[in-house]
Amino acid sequence: MRIRPAALAELPLLQDIERAAGEPFRSLGMAAIADDEPPALDLLERYHRLGHAWVSADAADRPVAYLISDTIDGAAHIEQVSVHPAAARRGLGSALIDHLAACAAADGLSALTLTTFAEVPWNAPYYTRLGFRSLADAELTDGLREIRRAEAGYGLDHWPRVCMRRELPSSPPQGRTVGAVPPF
Repeated sequence: MRIRPAALAELPLLQDIERAAGEPFRSLGMAAIADDEPPALDLLERYHRLGHAWVSADAADRPVAYLISDTIDGAAHIEQVSVHPAAARRGLGSALIDHLAACAAADGLSALTLTTFAEVPWNAPYYTRLGFRSLADAELTDGLREIRRAEAGYGLDHWPRVCMRRELPSSPPQGRTVGAVPPF
């Protein structure tokens, strides 16, 4: 598998990955999450245009996982990371997160952040294994508070949610943007 920027023509495939990745939520009694529509194409196009959309591609160079991110309060915020169930348990999600971490550290960002379901095994417990820690309310930045308000407005607080953070090593800015591909 290789990580690369998402191509514009592949954005509908990212929606397909998201739909497939949502299905396992049904087995946890979270049908509303399984039925939730993936990010709209215009939103995915914005991430693409900003260079904040990456895919993990299979041997045929077809995306099987993706990650989109924003920059929130000096941190690279993982807006979404999804792996198609047929490609699950191969380290694709963690590789995408590590890719973002390398880009963000090179740009001088302090951390990775995300919001997720606290009790879903492939959410908060998974991210904890990847070095993220849950944030107390007092640790939330203004941007993370705004994200949580929006999530609550979408009804996501029906299930326990948490903000998480993974510190990045300090690195002097090298004039790259978070969307640039690191030289590895």
